[in-house]
Amino acid sequence: MMRNWCWLLISVAGIAAAEPPPRLELVLSMTRNGSAMAEVVERLEYSGGNYHLTETWKGRGIYALLGSARRVSLGSIAQGVLRPREFFDERSGRDTARAWFDWKAQTLTMQYKGNKGVEPLPANAQDRLSFLFALSLLPGSKSDTVSYSIADGKGLSRHTYKLVGRERLKTPVGEFDTVKAVRQGEDRETAEVWLAPQYGYIPVRLLVVDKDGTRLEQLPTRISQ
Repeated sequence: MMRNWCWLLISVAGIAAAEPPPRLELVLSMTRNGSAMAEVVERLEYSGGNYHLTETWKGRGIYALLGSARRVSLGSIAQGVLRPREFFDERSGRDTARAWFDWKAQTLTMQYKGNKGVEPLPANAQDRLSFLFALSLLPGSKSDTVSYSIADGKGLSRHTYKLVGRERLKTPVGEFDTVKAVRQGEDRETAEVWLAPQYGYIPVRLLVVDKDGTRLEQLPTRISQ
């Protein structure tokens, strides 16, 4: 592992903090154990240090009964640090979950099912959508590991990711040279993310494996700028 990381460090040496593209749309196919589950559309707009990230989710096949979902994250990037300001998660048949990040007052406000609470803002706080975007800044940083406190409007969870090497990735829209990040620590699931340098290190593949062996995977079917 140390040899792989040394090689990765040499590969990205001298790169400044990754800068996201001004516009990007990814259409991804989500599968569950190899069967089509949903179409996911990720849209990024970035200008003047501010980002607007939108994710829409629509079930396919038998999963169409699950309806649709929409998540939005608004925030800024300064000195290689991503700071969300507002997040909401809308899903068919469920109450909307919301989170507000006040970096000046250092408070986090979350709301779900009529319950609204305020608590201290954790260091390196992210939301359920922004943390994947935040990972795109990791290859240009001075460390190979990052930890997030992730808010989803209902509570907080802790995630740590580590860069583990470079990998040539085959997808339905072609091949990419990628940097791979893996979630660290004991948990109920494993997670791996592949970041594409040619698109500002935006994730182009996501693989989550539950402890029961269930595999959830996202791969791009279209990328446009």
